[in-house]
Amino acid sequence: MAPTDPGTVVAHLRATFDTGRTKPLDWRLGQLQALRTLLTEQQDVFLAALHADLGKGPAEAYRTEIGFTLNELDHTVAHLAEWLRPKPAGLPDAFLPAEARVVRDPLGVVLVIAPWNYPLQLALAPLVGALAAGNTVVLKPSELAPATSAAIAELLPRYLDPQAVAVVEGAVPETTALLEQRFDHIFYTGNGAVGRIVMAAAARYLTPVTLELGGKSPVVVEPGVDLAATAQRLVRGKFLNAGQTCVAPDYVLAVGDSATELEAQLAAAVEATYGADPAADPEYGRIVNERHFDRLTALLDSGRVVTGGGHDRATRYLAPTVLADVSPEAPVMREEIFGPILPIIAVPDLDAAIAFINGREKPLALYAFTDSEQTKQRLTIETSSGALAFGLPVSHLAVPELPFGGVGESGMGRYHGEYSIDTFSHAKAILDKPVS
Repeated sequence: MAPTDPGTVVAHLRATFDTGRTKPLDWRLGQLQALRTLLTEQQDVFLAALHADLGKGPAEAYRTEIGFTLNELDHTVAHLAEWLRPKPAGLPDAFLPAEARVVRDPLGVVLVIAPWNYPLQLALAPLVGALAAGNTVVLKPSELAPATSAAIAELLPRYLDPQAVAVVEGAVPETTALLEQRFDHIFYTGNGAVGRIVMAAAARYLTPVTLELGGKSPVVVEPGVDLAATAQRLVRGKFLNAGQTCVAPDYVLAVGDSATELEAQLAAAVEATYGADPAADPEYGRIVNERHFDRLTALLDSGRVVTGGGHDRATRYLAPTVLADVSPEAPVMREEIFGPILPIIAVPDLDAAIAFINGREKPLALYAFTDSEQTKQRLTIETSSGALAFGLPVSHLAVPELPFGGVGESGMGRYHGEYSIDTFSHAKAILDKPVS
C-alpha cells in the first residue's frame, strides 16, 4: 500500500528521484503515453465525475477537460526531445578555446495543488509538464470536486509509476500538512488568499512557486465592431462552466454608444446559445456549492437585469445573467465574480477604459473587440495583463505555444508547452575549457 502520511510520501518520492529513475527521456515519454491511455480508457468515468461535481455536460467536459489535456500531452510528446537538447551558448573570445551549453535539469519533488473549477484539466496539465521535465510529483486534487478527486486518486496509480507520482486527497488539514514538507517546486492554481499562504509556506525552504490565480478580466468593446458576433463570442466565453473560469470575461467596458445595442445582442446570444430555458440545456453547468451560489445571487442587485437572473438553490442553478447600469463601486465589481454574471459599464472613450483597467489590479486576461489597429496597439503598450486577446476570449489558454500565467495579483510564473519545461526545470549553465 502506498504511504499516506505527507512526510512519508515526500520522502518516498525523493528517494525515487535520487535514483535517477525519472531522468531518461524514455521514462518521461512513457509516463506521458500512460497518462494519455488513462484519459482515453477512463473517459466515461471522468465525464461522470465532472457532471456530478459541476453539472458539466459531456461535450463541454470533454472539450475543456479531457480534450484540452490530450492536446497538451500530444504537443509535449511531439516536441519533448527537441526541448531537452542541450542549447549551445556563445563565448567571449577571451574564453576560447572552450565550449558552453545550457541543460535543463529536473528539480526533484514537485507539489501540484489543483482547483475545483476545472478539476481534471488543472490537475493533469501541470502534471504533464512536471513529468516531462523529469520530476516526481505529489498531486493534490480539490476536495470541492470530490467525485473527480476520487477518480484521480483511484485511477492515476493504475497507469502512472507509483514510485514517482502520488495523489493526496483531503481538505485544509491535508494541504497544510503537505505545505509543511520541503518541495523543489510548488504549483498552485486558485485564489490570491490561499496563494499567499502557499508562498509563505514555500519561503521556509526557499522553494520556488508558480501561482496561477485570477482576478477581474475586463472586456473592452468599441463602437463600429460587429456587436452580434461580439455578443456570441462573449456569451460562449463568459458562461462556459457557468462562468467558473479563471480567464472568463469578468465585466465589459462598453465604449461610447455601444452599450445599448450590446445589451440587446447579449440577450439574443444567450437565448441562441442556451435556449429560452438554460436550466434545461444539458451543457449548461451548475454552481459548485451552496456557499458560492449564495455569494453569487447576492450580486444580482448590483445593476439592472438585462437577461437572466433566475436561480434555484436546490439545484445550484444560476441563469446566464447580464447586468447593465452597473456602478464601478457596485458589489459585483469588488471581487472576481467567478460565476455567470456579466456586468456592463459604459465609458465615454478608450482613454477612460484604459484608465479604468489600470486603476485596478493587473488581470489574468484582457479582451478587446475592436476594428481599430490603433486601439490594439494602445492596449498592448498601455496596459498590463497575463494575456491580451482581441476578438476571442478564453481560447488563448488552449494554444500550447503561448505561455499561460498571470502578472501581479493575478499570479506569477507560466506554463503550457515548452513553458512548462522551463517552469519545472533548472536551466544549468555548463562551461567546458580544456586544461591543456
